[in-house]
This record gives sequence, structure tokens and C-alpha cells, in this order.
Amino acid sequence: MLLLLGVVAACAGAPVQEMYNARQAVRAAERAGAGLHAPDDLNAAKQLLQKAETDIRHGDYRAARDEAEQSREKAMSARTAAETASAATTPP
Repeated sequence: MLLLLGVVAACAGAPVQEMYNARQAVRAAERAGAGLHAPDDLNAAKQLLQKAETDIRHGDYRAARDEAEQSREKAMSARTAAETASAATTPP
């Protein structure tokens, strides 16, 4: 029973770590050049992050957590695409 309460309490709190991870991933993607090489994924990551911030303000922590995680994934995809494109254009 205590374990179940712990799980419920963890879901009820603001997704602080997930938001931090998403913000860091977006910044890393921007530094890698995703704005130039993967703008669609980078913009999607930023939009998801904004939605998560709005959900937090409205107290919808579950949606915010999901959107923050999706934002992180999109940002990581954008960063990978940017790094791949950059490496392809860099002379040996």
C-alpha cells in the first residue's frame, strides 16, 4: 500500500526533472545547428516544451510530463540530424 502511495505521489508532482531535461536537449540541439539542419524537429520540440509549460501553469502535470518527454525526444532527434548534416558537409 505504501508503495502504491509513493507511485501516485510521484505522478502528482510537477515534472521538474523532465522539464529540465527537455530544456537542456533543446539547447543542445540549437548549439548543434538544428535550426539550420533540422528546423522541423527543433520547432516541434520547442512547441511541445511550451505546451508543457502551459500545462504546468494549469496544474496538468501528467500532460506536462508527457509533452516534456516528447520534447526531449524531438530535440535529441534534431540534434542527431544536425550533427549528421554537419559532419557530411565538413571536409575530411
